[in-house]
Amino acid sequence: MNRTRVALGIGVASLAAATVTALPAHAADPTGQITGYGAKCVDVAAGSSANGTAVQLYDCNGTTAQQWTVGSDGTLKALGKCLDVTAAGTANGTKVQLYDCNGTAAQKWTASGGQLVNTGSGRCLDATGPSSDNGTRLQIWDCTGGSNQKWTLPTGGGTTPPPAGAMAVAPYLYNGWGNPPDPTTIMSATGVKWFTLAFVLSNGSCNPQWDGGRPLTGGVDQTTINRIRSAGGDVIPSFGGYSGNKLESSCTSAAALAGAYQKVISAYGLKAIDIDIEADAYSNATVQQRTVDALKTIKANNPGITVYVTFGTNQSGPDSSLVKKAAAAGLTVDSWTIMPFDFGGAGKNMGTLTQQAAEGLKNVLKSAYGYTDDQAYRHSGISSMNGITDDKETVTVADFRTITGYAQQHHLARLTFWSTNRDRPCAAGYPNDDTCSGVSQQAWDFTRALTAYTG
Repeated sequence: MNRTRVALGIGVASLAAATVTALPAHAADPTGQITGYGAKCVDVAAGSSANGTAVQLYDCNGTTAQQWTVGSDGTLKALGKCLDVTAAGTANGTKVQLYDCNGTAAQKWTASGGQLVNTGSGRCLDATGPSSDNGTRLQIWDCTGGSNQKWTLPTGGGTTPPPAGAMAVAPYLYNGWGNPPDPTTIMSATGVKWFTLAFVLSNGSCNPQWDGGRPLTGGVDQTTINRIRSAGGDVIPSFGGYSGNKLESSCTSAAALAGAYQKVISAYGLKAIDIDIEADAYSNATVQQRTVDALKTIKANNPGITVYVTFGTNQSGPDSSLVKKAAAAGLTVDSWTIMPFDFGGAGKNMGTLTQQAAEGLKNVLKSAYGYTDDQAYRHSGISSMNGITDDKETVTVADFRTITGYAQQHHLARLTFWSTNRDRPCAAGYPNDDTCSGVSQQAWDFTRALTAYTG
């Protein structure tokens, strides 16, 4: 299975149980996660800054949708807007939302005894239910002192560094053939939380479906997503892949392509997407520009979304044409992720060649965007292939440890691989259906090697 991908990630915040002191006033207002009930974060749904966007509980993931600035004026701000009681309501059960800051009492909060008291209503910020499930709406309710009304605010000046590694390490999982593994088994065995779920394709028109034929919602892929989320993880759907009809070619305009991407984002309330750029369609300059322009629209309409672009490379680094188009258009990609394999046969040290190709990517990004070395590394990613590759190279678990060390040293934005389907020993000879790696290993050894990455 050939592999080249472009990925987008959207971050959402969660709440973790703790106790809050009075709202501080600092020269630099503190910014970071608000944690509370169920060890989850206060999160802006889908990272959207639109007025009326729900504010909810979600697994803490360090995205901008979970970065709240505690104002000395009593406001709590994320994505440039304020935590607001809907319609300035005062009744129990009134939901809170994100809204333009307007100075009203509906947007003023005081920390008292670990609770956040709304000035306009005198009631406390409360997790409904009470429930700590991802997506639990936040509301106001009579102050009870219950654990679903306890919040911890960021303290000190500046921004709390987000936790790295969890979303960055999202190995590919494919439901399209063979014997797909149970993701919850892998999660339990390795600690991995995120998966890149492949592939969203065109059904022959500008309409996204899994593999171009499975329903977008209600089928096996949604079942997989539900299982991962129920176990405390999340997914990054991957658009593209080597085979099949690509939305980027089937959609005849950037607006239509952005609409197809958005349909998937909205269907699942995504925090991240992966655009897998490979095959001949992506060597077309028109398709490249259409993809860049569509991703600009997605970034504009989904503030806080993380964009990963995964694409092919040679031993010295990737072709720069797509990167240059993105830079010229003003598209910032969170990680340009190379696939450093299929270099042309066996007998190669894949750990060394991967680092060599990644250095080439760093230089491409510096040239196109004017980044420093550090900035370029922090916008770079590696998406390897475990075991025997299409060109009969051998990528070992030891190579993965080498690659993980390199990623850690340079703080890469993404570190993943194709695929968990293959992260198993072969019962007999190496098969043709990509259900095992073809090298000596225990189940999930390649995933374990990457989960050591902390960003």
